[in-house]
Amino acid sequence: MQRTVYNSDHDTFRHMIRTFITREVVPHFAEWEEAGMVPRSLYRQLGDLGIFGIELPEEYGGGGETSFKYQAVIREETARAGVTFGADVVHTCLVLPYLVEYGNDEQKARWLPGFLSGELMTAIAMTEPGAGSDLAGIKTTARLSGDGSHYMLNGSKTFITGGVQADLILVVARTSPAGDADRRAGLSILCVDTTSEGFSVGRKLEKLGLRAQDTAELSFTDVRVPIENLLGEEGAGFGYLTRNLVRERLGAAVGSYANASAAIEFATAYVKEREVFGTPVAQFQNTKFVLAECSAEVAAAQAAVDRALDLDEIRELTVADAARIKLFCTEMAGRVIDKCLQLHGGYGYMREYPISRLYADTRVNRIYAGSSEVMKTIIAKDIGI
Repeated sequence: MQRTVYNSDHDTFRHMIRTFITREVVPHFAEWEEAGMVPRSLYRQLGDLGIFGIELPEEYGGGGETSFKYQAVIREETARAGVTFGADVVHTCLVLPYLVEYGNDEQKARWLPGFLSGELMTAIAMTEPGAGSDLAGIKTTARLSGDGSHYMLNGSKTFITGGVQADLILVVARTSPAGDADRRAGLSILCVDTTSEGFSVGRKLEKLGLRAQDTAELSFTDVRVPIENLLGEEGAGFGYLTRNLVRERLGAAVGSYANASAAIEFATAYVKEREVFGTPVAQFQNTKFVLAECSAEVAAAQAAVDRALDLDEIRELTVADAARIKLFCTEMAGRVIDKCLQLHGGYGYMREYPISRLYADTRVNRIYAGSSEVMKTIIAKDIGI
């Protein structure tokens, strides 16, 4: 379908990203997947391109953009090539909004220059072994010292994307006990320097997909965190986390749509070349019907994503509508990519084919930023049941 969501600036940006991916990412991506992470040099290259500064305020050397559309272009282009930029999405789409919105002037001056250049990589640590979607169940604690100069941080986190290579981690911890009336009270966000004594990276987790994106277990044993590293107000952490969920869910929807669209391209190219019983697979009616169904689903998702990007740009994308777009796009991508893999036959199960990577990489979108079940709960509440 014809799109009107992007302008000429986005088109120019897309060309730059596509060229960069072709030259600097595709030739090395298999090696990065084997290593379980991208090299730090890639992040510095992305910093040089200005990728990390698109939504950074101009006074800190960024582009000053408030739109998510440039990030959408990146997701579409990485999907098209069957690659990722490692943990960049956490750095730019998850962490940056917290630093910009809740960081004070001193914190921004201290961290944002390195953030922009890729010299200082970031991650955010919310999930614990016993607390995933239920953030109110967080047990990691941070006790303020008697003189008020620092917190002592203790606890553990898991499934932390970018945790192996991060230099600064935003850690959600309980700074006061939860109240009987509100379990969400008492959570704060502390910015932890990963060179701090008592901090350690545990296992680098082996995932089904997103294998070039490092994911880790983290532990904190009497980690001394200066009071100057408290982000925003003490006890206000839960509210901060929920305010950024709309963008996180939009990002999951965009990524899912982009992966599904790419899957159709990969499958279409494959069935035109592959022959069965002396006939190209593309000539069979089943192949045509399957790809036609997939195309219709992706077109619907594209229209929904484009509308959501426009609403987000004017800050009118609601929590419920973000849940709807995430639920629809992530579930759609699962169906479409599965069908496209089936058209590859046995080769679709081989990791050397990008369709197999898309299949594995996309599955997590139905889990993170709120599972499909959580999205259904939000939508049901919005319609009054």
